[in-house]
Amino acid sequence: MPLASAYLLVSHGSRDLRPQQAMAHLATLVAQQLSRSQTQIQSKVLTQFETSSAGSDRAHPSLVADLPADIPMVETAVLELSLPLHQQIRQFAELALAAGYHRVQIVPLFLLPGVHVMTDIPAEVAIAQQILGSDLTLEVRPYLGSHPQLPALFAGSGAVSLPVGRILLSHGSRRVGGNQPVEAIATQLKALPAYWSGSPCLEDQVGHLVKQGKQQIVILTYFLFEGVITDAIAQTVSELKHRFAKVHLHLASPLGVTLELAQIVVGLTR
Repeated sequence: MPLASAYLLVSHGSRDLRPQQAMAHLATLVAQQLSRSQTQIQSKVLTQFETSSAGSDRAHPSLVADLPADIPMVETAVLELSLPLHQQIRQFAELALAAGYHRVQIVPLFLLPGVHVMTDIPAEVAIAQQILGSDLTLEVRPYLGSHPQLPALFAGSGAVSLPVGRILLSHGSRRVGGNQPVEAIATQLKALPAYWSGSPCLEDQVGHLVKQGKQQIVILTYFLFEGVITDAIAQTVSELKHRFAKVHLHLASPLGVTLELAQIVVGLTR
């Protein structure tokens, strides 16, 4: 029987080592969670078999061999600043095929349905699938930001006493409709949306809340990991603190690698 899926986590890519290290750590956690889930499936199936076959002399054909491997293959790839994604997919798929897998699930670790998620990744996967042929199936899973439990993780990242105003700061997408999830989450969190690469920008939204009389503002960063952009955001917030000296600005950290995030990634593969 073929083994269960192998998994490839795809992120944007960065020259900064921190996102790369975070992705590697996340892949390890995801593999652990998948292994735990598969062990639970094995236990459940074996229990059901033992119950159904109690008192029977019939042999069962290699039940355990038909179950998923204990340690699934989980690796990472990047869309930019490396080999073309289809080459990375092909290399991983060939290793997976040699290990007995016949299916690779590709999980886009992006927060917005921008051009990368909606166009670039599917196109690269299609090229890789054409090269690989029918021996192995590539399947693109929903992107990370589509998971319904993700907003709760960001809501908890900005907990301070009696917050008066909130801003949800995202990188932003140039694709039409790409920022809609940010606006929806901002509404859910009772925050104003702001975009690092678009409008309204952080400075505009801080100024808007100050005009409303807010004395304390929480800035939730809709980013996964620390990197060049989050460093620039921290510098901008430092400058805004001098400009709005009478207002307390609290900058929340990016989400970071957590067990909860790994569980959400696993949920995208179901």
